[in-house]
Amino acid sequence: MSILGVVITDGVGFRNFIFTDFIVEAKKKYDKVVIISCLPAFVYNTYNLDCEVVELEVFEEKFPTWLFRKFKEVTHLQLNAKNNFGIRDNLALTKTKSQTLRGAVNRFIYNFSAILKSEGLLQVYNKLQQFTFRKDEKTKAYKEILVQHEISSLFFTHQRPPFIAPLIYTAEKLGIKTTAFIFSWDNLGSKGRMAGTFDHYLVWSDLMKKDLMEFYPTVTPNQIQVVGTPQFEPYVTDKFGYDEFALKKKFKLSDKPFIFFTCNDSSSENDVIYLDCLAGFINNGKLAKRVDLVVRTSPAEDPVRFSWIKEKYPFIIWNEPDWTVQRKSHQEMWTQRVPSLEDINDLKSLLKFCAFNINVLSTITLDAFIFEKPVINPVFGSKDNHLFDDQKFLRYRHLEHLVRSDSSVIVKNEKEFLDALNFLLTKEEGKSLHRKRFLTQQISRPLENTSQRVACALKELDK
Repeated sequence: MSILGVVITDGVGFRNFIFTDFIVEAKKKYDKVVIISCLPAFVYNTYNLDCEVVELEVFEEKFPTWLFRKFKEVTHLQLNAKNNFGIRDNLALTKTKSQTLRGAVNRFIYNFSAILKSEGLLQVYNKLQQFTFRKDEKTKAYKEILVQHEISSLFFTHQRPPFIAPLIYTAEKLGIKTTAFIFSWDNLGSKGRMAGTFDHYLVWSDLMKKDLMEFYPTVTPNQIQVVGTPQFEPYVTDKFGYDEFALKKKFKLSDKPFIFFTCNDSSSENDVIYLDCLAGFINNGKLAKRVDLVVRTSPAEDPVRFSWIKEKYPFIIWNEPDWTVQRKSHQEMWTQRVPSLEDINDLKSLLKFCAFNINVLSTITLDAFIFEKPVINPVFGSKDNHLFDDQKFLRYRHLEHLVRSDSSVIVKNEKEFLDALNFLLTKEEGKSLHRKRFLTQQISRPLENTSQRVACALKELDK
């Protein structure tokens, strides 16, 4: 029998592969589908998936595993830092000043890998990391699951979380084929090493395929399939979202156009500044039209840092994502936030009916483009002022493409921000073709039938 194990690592994977038709399509291609979940099993209970769900015990990384993982990740960054600002920027973060044992080890790894770095060494570190799993009790339990359910192929919906590494190791030892889906548009050009080595890879675009072979030179073209991403599939299916009347009723919107401001997590330190600036423009009558303002906070955090904004501007309409933490005993607790169907409906409808979107260089730029909405990306911070330097992100590989595409409006101070707002409220900004070209570059396959395409690709790669 052909039995596919689908590894759901986090809430985003849950949204992308459980809320879409992927499981239905995978069941057409395989004799059986088993969900192997890093989330609690009960989160699947309300969905009619008609397949078995196996909950993995939480893997806790011990020091030897952490050590070789760090060698692998930092060496990968050192090896690819030349001519890549995003990787150099993330590499600099590994040079910690912490006086703990791990801090000292991190500094040693940084200095050592600056001298000795090669793809061959990366393979050695990966094997050493795998060696640490040999007698681990959780790894043994993972092996029992794969054997008991007779898994013939394992599909990882995210390639990077460190807690999937023992499952990759176990599959390799059992001779089970593994395929990884590249999680996001920025993962290859600026992030650290994958959790392990996979037999096959599914990517969003031809551009991502090119990046994958650049940063992982041992990966060959026939190991990669370009499938698009199910992340945006709900936007082109009728079963998600509300009509305009229902949206206005739910969020108490007026008949005025509304601006949709979407926040990143707290690592985007200037979000609060931009929101304060925007709300101030509205409050002081500086915009060319009267508008409503809807603010969506990040699903990765509780929106405590916006409390003073709520008090200062009571007219703001808030959309706090319905992503509930389902388990707190986890090394990466944000991964345990699981979305509701209602939240997907909220996001789709707000994007569909807003006048335009404002965000600080996040993936939501792509979401807005899908609905043919203009986007303003505010980045006031630089290395020369007192603000958090978010202008540096314009030099990241994936965002260099955005800058060159001229598909969004990037503003670097309050005057540019106000001018952009009033321009979009009164005129056609003429970037429709730019947006379409950028979407085609980033997502090289149609949004329709993405789940079917992913399932077909998995089955084809199994041959």
